[in-house]
Amino acid sequence: MQMIVSEAREVQLGEFAQKPTALTPDLVEASVDLWTEGDASAGYWECSPGTFTAVRDGYTEVCEIAWGSATIQPDDGDPVLITAGSTLIMPDGWRGTWTVHEQLRKLFVIVPTFR
Repeated sequence: MQMIVSEAREVQLGEFAQKPTALTPDLVEASVDLWTEGDASAGYWECSPGTFTAVRDGYTEVCEIAWGSATIQPDDGDPVLITAGSTLIMPDGWRGTWTVHEQLRKLFVIVPTFR
Protein backbone atom coordinates (compact mmCIF):
# COMPACT_ATOMS: atom_id res chain seq x y z
CA MET A 1 0.00 0.00 0.00
CA GLN A 2 1.34 3.42 -0.94
CA MET A 3 1.81 6.06 1.74
CA ILE A 4 0.38 9.53 1.03
CA VAL A 5 2.45 12.56 2.00
CA SER A 6 1.30 16.15 1.56
CA GLU A 7 2.36 19.66 2.47
CA ALA A 8 -0.67 21.76 3.50
CA ARG A 9 0.44 24.82 1.50
CA GLU A 10 1.04 22.79 -1.67
CA VAL A 11 -2.27 20.91 -1.81
CA GLN A 12 -4.65 22.26 -4.46
CA LEU A 13 -8.28 22.35 -3.39
CA GLY A 14 -11.38 22.10 -5.51
CA GLU A 15 -13.40 25.11 -6.60
CA PHE A 16 -14.55 27.48 -3.82
CA ALA A 17 -18.35 27.57 -3.43
CA GLN A 18 -20.94 29.02 -1.05
CA LYS A 19 -21.19 27.08 2.23
CA PRO A 20 -24.77 25.76 2.58
CA THR A 21 -24.92 26.35 6.37
CA ALA A 22 -23.38 29.86 6.25
CA LEU A 23 -24.83 32.52 8.52
CA THR A 24 -22.57 35.13 6.89
CA PRO A 25 -23.20 36.18 3.27
CA ASP A 26 -20.46 35.29 0.77
CA LEU A 27 -18.80 32.69 3.04
CA VAL A 28 -17.11 30.14 0.76
CA GLU A 29 -15.41 26.79 1.24
CA ALA A 30 -13.36 24.31 -0.78
CA SER A 31 -11.90 20.88 -0.08
CA VAL A 32 -10.08 17.95 -1.55
CA ASP A 33 -10.01 14.31 -0.43
CA LEU A 34 -6.53 12.80 -0.28
CA TRP A 35 -7.84 9.37 0.71
CA THR A 36 -11.19 7.61 0.92
CA GLU A 37 -12.20 4.12 1.90
CA GLY A 38 -15.91 3.45 2.21
CA ASP A 39 -17.36 6.28 4.31
CA ALA A 40 -13.96 7.16 5.83
CA SER A 41 -11.89 9.94 4.32
CA ALA A 42 -9.02 12.35 4.89
CA GLY A 43 -8.16 15.58 3.15
CA TYR A 44 -7.95 19.34 3.37
CA TRP A 45 -10.74 21.88 3.78
CA GLU A 46 -10.51 25.67 3.65
CA CYS A 47 -13.01 28.38 4.53
CA SER A 48 -13.20 32.17 4.25
CA PRO A 49 -13.97 34.34 7.30
CA GLY A 50 -17.54 34.26 8.57
CA THR A 51 -19.94 32.18 10.65
CA PHE A 52 -21.64 28.86 9.90
CA THR A 53 -23.37 26.02 11.72
CA ALA A 54 -22.07 22.45 11.74
CA VAL A 55 -23.43 19.02 12.71
CA ARG A 56 -21.52 15.76 12.96
CA ASP A 57 -24.09 12.95 12.67
CA GLY A 58 -22.97 9.40 11.90
CA TYR A 59 -19.27 10.17 12.07
CA THR A 60 -16.45 11.65 14.13
CA GLU A 61 -14.15 14.27 12.64
CA VAL A 62 -10.55 14.78 13.74
CA CYS A 63 -8.89 18.00 12.51
CA GLU A 64 -5.46 19.61 12.64
CA ILE A 65 -5.50 23.34 11.85
CA ALA A 66 -2.85 24.22 9.25
CA TRP A 67 -3.44 27.99 9.29
CA GLY A 68 -6.00 30.57 10.27
CA SER A 69 -8.12 30.93 13.38
CA ALA A 70 -11.71 30.42 14.47
CA THR A 71 -13.87 30.30 17.55
CA ILE A 72 -15.85 27.08 17.86
CA GLN A 73 -19.03 27.28 19.97
CA PRO A 74 -20.46 23.83 20.78
CA ASP A 75 -24.22 23.88 21.40
CA ASP A 76 -23.56 22.22 24.76
CA GLY A 77 -20.31 23.86 25.90
CA ASP A 78 -17.99 26.80 26.12
CA PRO A 79 -16.40 28.51 23.09
CA VAL A 80 -12.88 27.45 22.10
CA LEU A 81 -10.37 29.46 20.06
CA ILE A 82 -8.46 27.33 17.54
CA THR A 83 -5.34 28.45 15.68
CA ALA A 84 -2.59 26.87 13.57
CA GLY A 85 -1.42 23.70 15.28
CA SER A 86 -4.68 23.12 17.20
CA THR A 87 -6.17 19.62 17.15
CA LEU A 88 -9.95 19.39 17.24
CA ILE A 89 -12.13 16.30 17.68
CA MET A 90 -15.86 16.56 17.01
CA PRO A 91 -17.51 13.26 17.98
CA ASP A 92 -20.66 11.80 16.45
CA GLY A 93 -23.61 13.96 17.53
CA TRP A 94 -21.56 17.17 17.86
CA ARG A 95 -23.41 20.38 16.99
CA GLY A 96 -22.22 23.95 17.08
CA THR A 97 -21.19 27.14 15.34
CA TRP A 98 -17.87 28.11 13.79
CA THR A 99 -16.79 31.75 13.50
CA VAL A 100 -13.76 31.89 11.21
CA HIS A 101 -11.66 34.98 11.99
CA GLU A 102 -9.09 34.59 9.20
CA GLN A 103 -8.89 32.22 6.21
CA LEU A 104 -8.67 28.75 7.76
CA ARG A 105 -7.31 25.49 6.38
CA LYS A 106 -7.54 22.18 8.20
CA LEU A 107 -6.47 18.62 7.63
CA PHE A 108 -9.48 16.43 8.40
CA VAL A 109 -10.08 12.75 9.02
CA ILE A 110 -13.67 11.46 8.91
CA VAL A 111 -14.31 8.22 10.83
CA PRO A 112 -17.80 6.74 10.39
CA THR A 113 -19.63 5.56 13.50
CA PHE A 114 -20.13 1.82 13.60
CA ARG A 115 -23.39 0.88 15.22
